[in-house]
Amino acid sequence: MVEGMFFTFDSAFEMWTFRVAVVALAAFLIGGVVLITRPQEEVIGHPKGLFLLFMAEMWERFSYYGMRALLIFYLVQHWLFSDSEASIIYGAYTALVYITPVVGGYLADQYIGQRKAVLFGAVLLTFGHFFMAFEGSGGQSDPMINVFWLALALIIVGSGFLKANISVIVGQLYARTDVRRDPAYTIFYMGINVGAATASIICGYLGQTYGWQYGFGLAGFGMLLGLVFFVIGKPLLLGKGEPKDPAKIKGGKEWGIYGAGLAMVALCWAAIQFQELVGTVLGAFGGALVAYVLAIVTFKMAYGSWKAAPQGPFMVYLLAAATMIVGIVLAALGTEWMVWVALGGLAVLVAVLIQQSLVKAFDERDRIFAAMFLILTSIVFWALFEQAGSSLNLFTDRHVDTQGVNASMFQSINAIYIVLLAPLFAMLWQGLARKGKEPSTPLKFGLAVIQVGLGFLVLVWGAESVGVNVPTPVIFIFLIYLLHTTGELCLSPVGLSAMNRLSPAHMASLVMGTWFFASATGNFAAGLIAAATGAEGVGEEAGKQVVLDVYSTVGWYAVGIGVAVMVVSPLIKKLMHLDTIRDDNVGDDLEGQAGAGLESQEGGVHPTTKPTA
Repeated sequence: MVEGMFFTFDSAFEMWTFRVAVVALAAFLIGGVVLITRPQEEVIGHPKGLFLLFMAEMWERFSYYGMRALLIFYLVQHWLFSDSEASIIYGAYTALVYITPVVGGYLADQYIGQRKAVLFGAVLLTFGHFFMAFEGSGGQSDPMINVFWLALALIIVGSGFLKANISVIVGQLYARTDVRRDPAYTIFYMGINVGAATASIICGYLGQTYGWQYGFGLAGFGMLLGLVFFVIGKPLLLGKGEPKDPAKIKGGKEWGIYGAGLAMVALCWAAIQFQELVGTVLGAFGGALVAYVLAIVTFKMAYGSWKAAPQGPFMVYLLAAATMIVGIVLAALGTEWMVWVALGGLAVLVAVLIQQSLVKAFDERDRIFAAMFLILTSIVFWALFEQAGSSLNLFTDRHVDTQGVNASMFQSINAIYIVLLAPLFAMLWQGLARKGKEPSTPLKFGLAVIQVGLGFLVLVWGAESVGVNVPTPVIFIFLIYLLHTTGELCLSPVGLSAMNRLSPAHMASLVMGTWFFASATGNFAAGLIAAATGAEGVGEEAGKQVVLDVYSTVGWYAVGIGVAVMVVSPLIKKLMHLDTIRDDNVGDDLEGQAGAGLESQEGGVHPTTKPTA
């Protein structure tokens, strides 16, 4: 035991890790305030609004990751769920966190605008995190567990209104051809991970050492700070994220939208308690969402309106989509042969899309096709990456020599790596682009999936090399997080930018919501994988071997899938039509844009401005 100034620590390393996290958080808070209060309209080449959004999202991530670091232990140790049950609950919760942005994005697009959606989400998140501090006596028979379910529901819906929309506002601060877009997303993505890293250390330590309410309560306070920053800094957003048609929310209609948000809280309160239904909803809603997005660009946008589209193929498309969705639902409810009905509907739907592609060339449709491919690939990545908060967290606690450090604090490693490596990756991509060798977006996705698979294979090798009956050296936890982080940097910030770039302006939040929906599906799949590692009652060594066997299997599958994505990446890049992307505001395109292309511009090739009619 080591006595600190205010706290007692299990080791000197834990003490200094805690102190560094507190200092880093304070430094970023002070630095952010200094940047956004300077008189200049831009700082370090970017609008001050970017740093306001960075500050608000940093605190949202502080609250989310502070709770995430503790949640699996809270479920197992306080509410006394089994490993498998806790993993399914954890997977359902994180899946719902990524489903709700689809609804939040749609309501922001059509009615209240992104800024008000973010504000409403931040309020719900603040209440949700504070309710997490009311823990009761524990055990599933404790009535306070209903407050816990309510807290999770508030956090789920709050995230739905905040996550997709705050990312969209970042994109709105820049023109589609502005070469600062990808660096802006990298700054945004790197900055918010400061909140994630410090939260895992500070909230994780307080929660596991002094009591759950202290860890969760501090996370709620962090979200409150984020809300305050966002409200005070409204002028820095330069009018971005406001409702496109204010008339739609006049006469009390705006409050109706917020009422719908509270109804979603009630729905999620029920869903989180019946996790098996989440999988059914994911399948049905996911299929409907992708079919809807593809229908918009294939029929409505390609022909100017729904009525002008060829009605024969359109009716066949609708029937195929309905057949696929019904098949998914009935198969999920236990009718196994309906899987073939769902696959038949999918085959017909794909056939119609191919037929329309051959009949009428349309770049925006091809870009959405490319976006859907990237979204599907990301599901595989997140299913493995999100083991971090569940099975890998428990594995670290039970089977790793942690040198006297609380297992929850290891959740910070990924975020710390991002803060350290994100600038290096940005420089790497730009350096390769100057030489004409930068990997395309789909190729980066393939590399990401390979790396997440290799992370598990390295951990399995490390654990088996010292023997299953010996605690795994902690260095292999650092290695798996390193490989997962380098994979994440090849996929997540690149994917955020790609969704915003490839989607038409009026579909930006919808497509961004679909991107987060893929994360939802990946998170639910992660819960199923984690549940497969939960071998209760088989003994310490046998339980560890079960986890390693699962990790070995998914690791090799990921490597194979990643290689396949790399093979088809040239075709996907062609579908992106980077040479024909134009701003929605006519008059600020770049001379020589078609020749340079977006990826070359990001690498430093900056054609001069040439207004066009």
